[in-house]
Amino acid sequence: MNQALSRNPMIVPVVVASAFFLENFDSTVVATALPQMAVSFNATAVELSIGITAYMLTVAIFIPVSGWCCDRFGMRNVFRCAIALFTLASILCGLSETLTQFTLARILQGIGGAMMIPVGRLIVLRSVDKKQFVKAMSFVTVPSVLGQVLGPPIGGFVTTWFSWKWIFFINVPIGILGVVAVTAVIQNFRQLEVAPLDWSGFALTGVAIGGLMYGLELVVRPETVPAMIPFFIALGIGAGAMAIRHARRHSNAVLDLSLLNIPTFRLLLIGGFGFRMTAGAVGFLLPLQLQIGFGMTAFASGLLTLFIAVGTFMMKTVGPPILRRFGFRNVLLANGLLGALSILVYAFFTPSTSLLLISIMLFCGGLFRSLHFTSINTAAYADIAQRKMSSATSLASTADRFGIGAGVSLSAIFLHAVTAPGAMAETADFQIVFAGIALLGLISTLPFLWLAREAGSELSGHVCGDGGKLK
Repeated sequence: MNQALSRNPMIVPVVVASAFFLENFDSTVVATALPQMAVSFNATAVELSIGITAYMLTVAIFIPVSGWCCDRFGMRNVFRCAIALFTLASILCGLSETLTQFTLARILQGIGGAMMIPVGRLIVLRSVDKKQFVKAMSFVTVPSVLGQVLGPPIGGFVTTWFSWKWIFFINVPIGILGVVAVTAVIQNFRQLEVAPLDWSGFALTGVAIGGLMYGLELVVRPETVPAMIPFFIALGIGAGAMAIRHARRHSNAVLDLSLLNIPTFRLLLIGGFGFRMTAGAVGFLLPLQLQIGFGMTAFASGLLTLFIAVGTFMMKTVGPPILRRFGFRNVLLANGLLGALSILVYAFFTPSTSLLLISIMLFCGGLFRSLHFTSINTAAYADIAQRKMSSATSLASTADRFGIGAGVSLSAIFLHAVTAPGAMAETADFQIVFAGIALLGLISTLPFLWLAREAGSELSGHVCGDGGKLK
């Protein structure tokens, strides 16, 4: 075993976090730059949502094979190649001259992201003891949150004073450092015996996710032939039904649906899907509201959305004690309600709203979102055996990315529907959409009502009322 690793088991989560930093930095930068990118590509900012959904779509399609790739080729090899591919695709994004070129580059970037995030999470889960999961996840998420913190102001500054193209070139030195760190620290875990890849399941899953998300994306594109929308959505639903049937009949299916028989994993997957839809929607809508609805520059918008990331970062230090004191179930229920209310507050923002009040509410939203992410990402694996970790991270990560992409697509559709034809979205339009997203956030909290009171107690250290630790 690597000597550095044996002395400090937290060094692996820190190195893995370099990739998380890269991915989160890139996603926040893109959202901030959408209005300026739309001008370059002669499109509307809403239409440019395809740049986000294409990435999320590709990630969701390729994540299911990430676990198999790790078992077959080794975690370090896959993780290192994923970072390198993501970096190369970032260069191509910056060199894009048309929306089509940019979309294709984002698809390539999505393939790298599909391997980068779930494989990084799997490396952490296999490198630390279960009792260190919460601490390890905090080490992983802090640098990734720094990516969110730095993304909006840097992206806004670069977009306002230089060119949006440079926001992608910033990824290059970060990616190079990530590849070097992974090579030096991460061990190449791999399975001695690996079952053949389930190509049929992979194809059906890809068609299902691709059909659904592309069908939703077509709704906001003016040149779309109306009949194409129900065609792709029906294709996605049909392929999804076939994929589920296939997975139930094959022991080595690309998505292991038997994991849904574990109550903790199932409930957190369902609730987490809805939560990530709201997170994707807010990340897409907020920069548009501030820039299009309020007339702010990209730099000013980035500085304001920075407060969400600051709140997210600060929660990482107090999250573990909160979970230890109240337990996962109580935290998810209370925090889900607070998070939905914080989104509802966004619906009342107007151009005359105090910047101080907006900053405070965005900061609070970041606090709630951070605690929810940490709780879901940790507790979901509480009852998963080590031999099932690859399958669990693949299934959870697929649902995560599909949820975020669906949130972006649906919020773009809602905004398109409430905006007057041929007009730019106004303050009232954003208010309606944010109110709908808040309702979705409230609904996504309901599955946690059925979560066992002792769920994840081994990870959080939560103690029940009679003084005994819950088992």
